Amino acid sequence: MNSRLWAFIVPVVSVIIALLISSVVILLIGQNPLVAYAALFRGAFGSKLAVASTIIKTTPLILTGLAVGFGFRAGLFNIGAEGQMVMGAMIATAFAINISWMPAALAIPLTMIVGMTAGAGYAAIAGVLKAKTGAHEVVTTIMLNWIAEHLSSYVVAVPMGVGFGTPKSPEIANSAKLPPLMTVQATELTSGIIIAVIAAVVIYVLLEKTTKGYELKGTGFNPYAAEYGGIKISQNIVLAMAISGALAGLAGTLEVTGVHHRFLGTLSGGKGFDGISIALIGQNNPIGIIFAALLMGALRTGSNEMQFVGVPKHIILIVQAIVIFLVAADRIVRTILIRKKKVKAS
Repeated sequence: MNSRLWAFIVPVVSVIIALLISSVVILLIGQNPLVAYAALFRGAFGSKLAVASTIIKTTPLILTGLAVGFGFRAGLFNIGAEGQMVMGAMIATAFAINISWMPAALAIPLTMIVGMTAGAGYAAIAGVLKAKTGAHEVVTTIMLNWIAEHLSSYVVAVPMGVGFGTPKSPEIANSAKLPPLMTVQATELTSGIIIAVIAAVVIYVLLEKTTKGYELKGTGFNPYAAEYGGIKISQNIVLAMAISGALAGLAGTLEVTGVHHRFLGTLSGGKGFDGISIALIGQNNPIGIIFAALLMGALRTGSNEMQFVGVPKHIILIVQAIVIFLVAADRIVRTILIRKKKVKAS
């Protein structure tokens, strides 16, 4: 079977199976699965407010999914998208609160560049450690996550902290705020979704249509063969981690410039870790990651509506877990099918 077709079929079938299994759970608690899923769809796409909320949740997930997926394609397990997202958001905020004199045409792109640079630099630490000492990126990125979390908790409470209640920074300059595509009640759908989709297209072109993309994938597939072919392994490891971190940093920056307009101690909300599951569901394909993030955003938004028909929103966690399990078991399924073909052929 064509590999691209298989990459499309596996996630789709996984979602269907997950919904069927979850239907059994919903029946066991005495509710109607059809009513529950109708409420789920209505909560995610049933109104302008629902659509806006879904897209707002989807935007950072596209970028954290790209961050993790890009690392995977280069043979790196970047588990640090959470910390890179936090660092990008924090540094971008520190920059954006001090540029009220700057016009929007300059302030918005510069703020994004600052956030991406912060994420890239933070991820590059793990890349350098991997390239120079062989330190595994899973360990170093997890440690860097904790450093980012505690550092941001301090910064948002002391140097940048304002007001009472939830730790938060001052608002960024108006010129650094992303313009809304649509405003529904108090919810603003910003242009961040456009930036996220453009980023996915750029990463797709980089990986599939450029020499550098070929080198990065070659480093991931077989570093020994790549090195024998003249590819600089250490350089590509650092570069891959930096690009991955830049994407995560952009996710944090868009949360600041488009949604919260300030840095919050709870800004990331686990979106960096969600990027791992989104990359898996999207088969590490930048275009597939867009749809995987949309699926996750829709499930998260629609699950709130399910509660009004008596179905716990945590059912969605079951759906998500089953989808991830089935997609991760892709190789097992392929192996079984290949063996069956060999048996029949013999």
